[in-house]
Amino acid sequence: MLRRWSGYVVVLILTFAAGVRGSAQAARQPQWVGTWATSPMLAEGGFHVYAFSATTLRQIVHVSDGGQQLRVRFTNEFGKDPLTLSDAHVALSAGGGAIKAGTDHALTFAGETTVRIPPGAVAYSDAVALVTEPLSDVAVSFFLPSQVMRAETFHAFADQDNYMASGDEAGAAALNGAATLESWYFLDGVDVPAVDGARAVVTLGDSITDGAHSTRNANLRWPDVLAARLKQEHALQQVAVLNEGIGGNRVLNDGYGPSALARLDRDVLAQDGVRYVIVLESINDIGRFARAQGPEDDVTAQQLEAGLKQIAATAHEHGIKAYGATLTPYGGAGYFSDKGEQVREAVNDWIRTSGTFDGVIDFDQITRDPANPARFNPEYDSGDHLHPSDAGYKAMGAGIDLKLFHE
Repeated sequence: MLRRWSGYVVVLILTFAAGVRGSAQAARQPQWVGTWATSPMLAEGGFHVYAFSATTLRQIVHVSDGGQQLRVRFTNEFGKDPLTLSDAHVALSAGGGAIKAGTDHALTFAGETTVRIPPGAVAYSDAVALVTEPLSDVAVSFFLPSQVMRAETFHAFADQDNYMASGDEAGAAALNGAATLESWYFLDGVDVPAVDGARAVVTLGDSITDGAHSTRNANLRWPDVLAARLKQEHALQQVAVLNEGIGGNRVLNDGYGPSALARLDRDVLAQDGVRYVIVLESINDIGRFARAQGPEDDVTAQQLEAGLKQIAATAHEHGIKAYGATLTPYGGAGYFSDKGEQVREAVNDWIRTSGTFDGVIDFDQITRDPANPARFNPEYDSGDHLHPSDAGYKAMGAGIDLKLFHE
């Protein structure tokens, strides 16, 4: 069942002492739009799993839209036990683990400073009056008191330094001596109030959307490039970009994180203010041909197309435009295979010609080597022949037609 995190209408009945007895007036709560998001996943295997106890986390996020207020979404999506957070704060980042003087604000949850999040649930903070500029960095800090839980819900690859300190240091101006973390824990969204024209683009993808091999702490993923371009066009300045990429993600089967089909409700449909989704998925399904671990890994182009078609159809049912992105080259990558290349070309041809999507973003054409289309253009290759370099991510973000996001 779809968990709706946004769009609820609270009706306030205002009874007037004077005037007509019993008269009432209904008012809507402010509406919100996502300005930053990430995809929660289960912390397991080779990833860092911490038993946080009496620990402060300070996590840095790069927002796309600014606002006069914001609220923060915390998650216990994969937890087996309740998660308790206390003494949460939000501030403008001053770089590293420091915050800008005079910008620290305590967060509350229905007026309380502590919140208990059941397994599988999320919690929104109350709105706080912190003025943020578009494309700026925000620090979210909170204290994890001693409790029976592990860090089971996180986003593995943040491409961003985050910080961990002993004791309750959530309100500290700097976290001196803090350990550096490579992931976001228990945090998956920041919203700002929706103004006229506000809407969001969700980028649903794998490590190429997540930003693997881009420069750390520099916000050079292709969704970041897109977000910056949108701010340069007056009619599109209120369009936010929410990055829902997971490294290793697949369309049809779980891998690193739930499959694209399994997480569609949470990571796309339930995002506040979403109007468009860009889908860049399938290369990890295809890569399994070289390292098959079971019959489920032997997928066909038709099966991948059916999965992508289901994503587009579900988006359309919820009034969201779906844009299909062609799969970038992977010739020379560690899991390249001739069979996989045939499927990649077939899926790309289907994305371009089937009419399933409301528009096509041809990342394959943008990034491929004209002399060898199965491989990345050397200028755009990070070196592993699978992920783009910073220049490749820039070319991808710059190659998206902004007309796709006009209402």
